[in-house]
Amino acid sequence: MSTSYELTASVRNRVGKGAARASRREGKIPAVIYGNKQAPLSIELSHKDVYLKLHAGGFLTTVATINVDGEKIRVIPRDYALHPVTDQPIHVDFLRVSAGSTLHVEIPVQFINEDKSPGLKRGGVLNIVRHEIEVTAPADAIPDHIVVDLSGLDINDSVHISAVTLPEGVKPVIDRDFTVATIAAPAALTSAEQAEADAAAAKA
Repeated sequence: MSTSYELTASVRNRVGKGAARASRREGKIPAVIYGNKQAPLSIELSHKDVYLKLHAGGFLTTVATINVDGEKIRVIPRDYALHPVTDQPIHVDFLRVSAGSTLHVEIPVQFINEDKSPGLKRGGVLNIVRHEIEVTAPADAIPDHIVVDLSGLDINDSVHISAVTLPEGVKPVIDRDFTVATIAAPAALTSAEQAEADAAAAKA
């Protein structure tokens, strides 16, 4: 689970494109805190602070505290916008997080024990069907990643979500046993098999 962090912000008294551009010229990033049956709160944050957190990893899966003029609000980033040319962050949406709440998040998948997969050792290719998995998770226990063990998998084997050990309280959003990854045959082997099939067909 990612470590929570705190950001300092101030209330934006003016909203709109002009006010947002003014904030950015001052090295600030406009943002909004919404949810939990409260009115949206327009704020601005330090561009440097947001940039560093955004590139540290786990930005959209880590609960944070925003200190808004002395009031501390627990949030989780829900979305952010980047400048189309510079890729610098220009806006962030935060969702209020209450104690004991459950959140809908997308968790990255991490594959381990590739060296223990007979299929990969024989030249098979790991075909990742889902790089992230949509889950519901406790706000205070969102995992950094979901681990998928490739031990024992051979060519043409698949890993379904039912075979993946999820952390306590974490449940997939999709209500079926979907495929996370497969071990595909290497191109050279596929070509050789096709050649054999063609030769057999020619003799028939």
